Amino acid sequence: MTDGFPAPVAVANPSLAATVTRVAELAGKMGRDPNKVFDLRRLSEASGVPTDVVKSLLDGRPAGEPCLQTRFLQRLDLLRRTRLKPNGRRYTQQEIADGAGMSRQQAGALINGDRRPTMEHCDAIQRFFGVHAGFLTAHDSDALLDALLRTEQQLLQDYAGRTRETVPSPAASAGDPLARLLQNHGVRGIAWRAAQLPSDKHRDKVTEWLDMLLESVKPNES
Repeated sequence: MTDGFPAPVAVANPSLAATVTRVAELAGKMGRDPNKVFDLRRLSEASGVPTDVVKSLLDGRPAGEPCLQTRFLQRLDLLRRTRLKPNGRRYTQQEIADGAGMSRQQAGALINGDRRPTMEHCDAIQRFFGVHAGFLTAHDSDALLDALLRTEQQLLQDYAGRTRETVPSPAASAGDPLARLLQNHGVRGIAWRAAQLPSDKHRDKVTEWLDMLLESVKPNES
């Protein structure tokens, strides 16, 4: 393991705009307030991306911090401000060091930007704060995409609950393929199966299929 990460090449994320469109359409079908679905502060805290960058990316403008070290420091600072102790106070450097299995000196050097993090450092800090892998390091567009995909999953889960309320029995859902799919597998089951597929190409096919099903189903307006 080297002392730090190699500098990755920034690549535009072609999936972000499509995901924004899907989430907006799904939220509209469910009657959700788009200002809440695309709340900048919520998406910032979920992704680690600064709110101004979130806004630019949602608007389709190129944005994001290309420097990995700077992104790490931004997101670590955000974690310390938003993932607080039960008493509402920030975790100290010593508490982060103890929880991440490193010395206080190591933690201080990382927090102050005096040392480049290794993958092991990032994994340990992410586990301590209870965030997903890659939270501290992903490109801003990828991090926002991940947050929006989790928003989409929550909306689909809510939609599944609405579908179960409006479909009283398997016989009643016989003519509705989406209702039958959700009834048989549930959102988590579908997501788990999609995650087992061997490539993004296969997962994109699942997304396209679900999109076609969603287009064919109108939620009960009553």
